[in-house]
Amino acid sequence: MEPEDDSALLRQFAENHSDEAFAELVARHVNLVYSVALRRAGHPQNAEEITQAVFIILAKKAAGLRHERALSSWLFQTTRLTAINFARSEIRRRHREEEAQMQTMLNESGGEVWPKIAPLLDDAVAALREKERRAIVLRFYEGRSLREVGLALGASEEAAKKRVGRALEKLRQFFAKRGVDSTTTAIAENISANSILVAPATLAKTATTAALAKGATASASTLTVIKGALKFMAWTKAKSGMVGVIVIVFVLTATTVAIRHSHGSRIQTWTKNQLADAGYTTPEAAMKTLLWGISRGDADTVSGSLTPAEGANAQRAFPGQFRAVVEAWGKRMTATNFQIVVEAGSSDNVTIDLVSSGADGQKHERKYWFKKIGKEWKCDQVHPSFDISN
Repeated sequence: MEPEDDSALLRQFAENHSDEAFAELVARHVNLVYSVALRRAGHPQNAEEITQAVFIILAKKAAGLRHERALSSWLFQTTRLTAINFARSEIRRRHREEEAQMQTMLNESGGEVWPKIAPLLDDAVAALREKERRAIVLRFYEGRSLREVGLALGASEEAAKKRVGRALEKLRQFFAKRGVDSTTTAIAENISANSILVAPATLAKTATTAALAKGATASASTLTVIKGALKFMAWTKAKSGMVGVIVIVFVLTATTVAIRHSHGSRIQTWTKNQLADAGYTTPEAAMKTLLWGISRGDADTVSGSLTPAEGANAQRAFPGQFRAVVEAWGKRMTATNFQIVVEAGSSDNVTIDLVSSGADGQKHERKYWFKKIGKEWKCDQVHPSFDISN
């Protein structure tokens, strides 16, 4: 007898309050959730707390997800989001220290692929289109056959194979931009072999108990994580209709902009009044120009700050409305601070991490990739919005 699929178990739990069905869902997916949480949070204890929080959120939202065909993809995104929210507290400082240690390990790892892609993997997968992300999670995180991937996505085995192949090529390009040269075959083998760890033996039971109690038995810190994650999820859902081209962060305005170089001590700070058309000779100048264009609602400057490919994406996202949309962004630029961290990827690609903080102290993060075209730097990609429904 074949085991019931996730959607059937979700329906049993949502409609019939079946504790057994929920326990089976936790047992199936606890390793995936724990592995993603551990890569992001760094500490096993933190990963366990995040795992419990994710399954409590699942219990709260099960009614809206009962027809979900790829629960693993939803859990992947929810875990990342919960872990990001978790990292905004004291964990952020410790996590950055661990990232520095990880970078040292990467520099010493030679030709080994996994140590190099592990810190980047979940962000890379999250940057894929939804159907491609689902295919990767099902194929490699869950180890399903191409036939099973196709069935889960409502497609043929051949279509699933092509979708996985396209997604792997995008992952290869993502890693290559960050100085990790590999092949799609090596990436697939390393994700399959290393992406999922075995969660502590008691975690599934404790997570199930906490989730079925809807958090009543959870610790105060876990409840704080859940509250923050649910708020963040609601925020990302509210802005999902705006499409994640270059929109999202600009609704939170800068009074101060700080740029820190990962490989140097050069620091620049800008007030909103200091923004200007700085040209495109450096990534910093290009970002300053882009911000200036947004602050003025100047669609021509914003468009000129993008690579041709990203400019085309923006026009497709807002057909016939791009100028009006940019003007609206300018009017909505009203609050607080930006912090921008420029990380060198190669001689013609850099990553800029933008952290914007509102008047309420909440921080939101967005990642940009800038590409050198000729002698000018242009914005080539913005990390898409989290796509967590219900």
